[in-house]
Amino acid sequence: MYAVIGAGPMGLATARNLQKQGLPFVGYELHDDVGGLWDIDNPHSTVYQSAHLISSKRMTEFREFPMDETVASYPHHSELKRYFRDYAERFDLRRHYRFGTRVTALEPAPAGGWHLTAENNGVSDTRHFDAVLIASGTLHTPNLPALPGRFAGQVLHASQYRRAEQFRDQRVLIVGCGNSACDMAVDAVHQAARVDLSVRRGYYFLPKFIGGRPADTLGGKLKLPRRLKQWLDARLIRLIVGRPSDYGLPDPDYRMYESHPVVNSLVLHHLGHGDIRARRDIAAIQGHTVTFTDGEQADYDMILLATGYRLDYPFIDPAHLNWRGDAPALYLNMFHPERDDLLMMGMIEAAGLGWEGRNEQAALAALYLRRVREGHPAADTLRRLKRERAGVNPDGGYRYLKLARMAYYVHKDSYRAELAARLRDLAGQG
Repeated sequence: MYAVIGAGPMGLATARNLQKQGLPFVGYELHDDVGGLWDIDNPHSTVYQSAHLISSKRMTEFREFPMDETVASYPHHSELKRYFRDYAERFDLRRHYRFGTRVTALEPAPAGGWHLTAENNGVSDTRHFDAVLIASGTLHTPNLPALPGRFAGQVLHASQYRRAEQFRDQRVLIVGCGNSACDMAVDAVHQAARVDLSVRRGYYFLPKFIGGRPADTLGGKLKLPRRLKQWLDARLIRLIVGRPSDYGLPDPDYRMYESHPVVNSLVLHHLGHGDIRARRDIAAIQGHTVTFTDGEQADYDMILLATGYRLDYPFIDPAHLNWRGDAPALYLNMFHPERDDLLMMGMIEAAGLGWEGRNEQAALAALYLRRVREGHPAADTLRRLKRERAGVNPDGGYRYLKLARMAYYVHKDSYRAELAARLRDLAGQG
């Protein structure tokens, strides 16, 4: 028997692929339904009311379960909540899950496998599983940097933000410039007394639509050398939207695709119209006054920290995950170098990977577990690779920034190619 922790997109894909391989499993989900963070009614969700996908539906959906034609190119979170509920219904996945159940401990069993302890309505029980697949997500535990001083107003993390009304009549400073930060800044424009955006480093900004089509559906048919693609795409984006410095933001000091880009067509519009003001990094805070690294000062009522999340799996000792630095050191971000009975699902980020890329990850995990269970010799090749390549992410030659949020970042095409190669090996088609 196998355990799946989580019923968000990755947990559902994992459950579906175990089902395809005929492997028995039990799912554990803290909320009372599927969908993970895309269910805003989930008290553990970090989604906000205006949230939409930043990748288009056709580049994101599961191949075997396309989104309806009536769904917008960049669906609202309510559409995604419905999508995952329909997915679970279509493949009869709910009956495998214990909902409203928190996994509190995961310990290796002396004779192999794992002892999983879970709690439901105050009642705790422990079960043995031959293997555990952790699909509990990466966007749960806020990254909370220390502020240089004591702020007299309200400090929130982005995980606490839900609706634009929270900004009403406030002088707002949003710290960070990722996709969520820019969404929230755009929301604040319509409610706040003032909106400033504190930005420490440069970002590449991509429009959501080019020529009336989702930007991520264009190109890709012609494979270009990496450096040429970086130069050409950066040049194209500069022609379309200009440089970040044209809007008061710092220009990136790295090449395109070496950090996750911001996909937002509105934040530059509002910066260009003066609705949002770009600020530099915070140097000091005293009372309501914030001093920035360029010496400028301004007063605020609210600071919203859109500073991301840190990996956190509180039910298991990090040593069991082969944790190194900012993330576990695993093969393909999923396979433990020494254990066949512990797999990390969805601990991955890549531009354009979508849920289908994660489904391919789940397909490999499920087939590997089946081969291990069968004692099949095809599992031996992967065993060797996961020992040799643990912590070496397929990066396609890109020099990703050395940031905590990039510790589990991969190059989409390189990653999917390696998944496909390992699937062929296990299927005997190599």
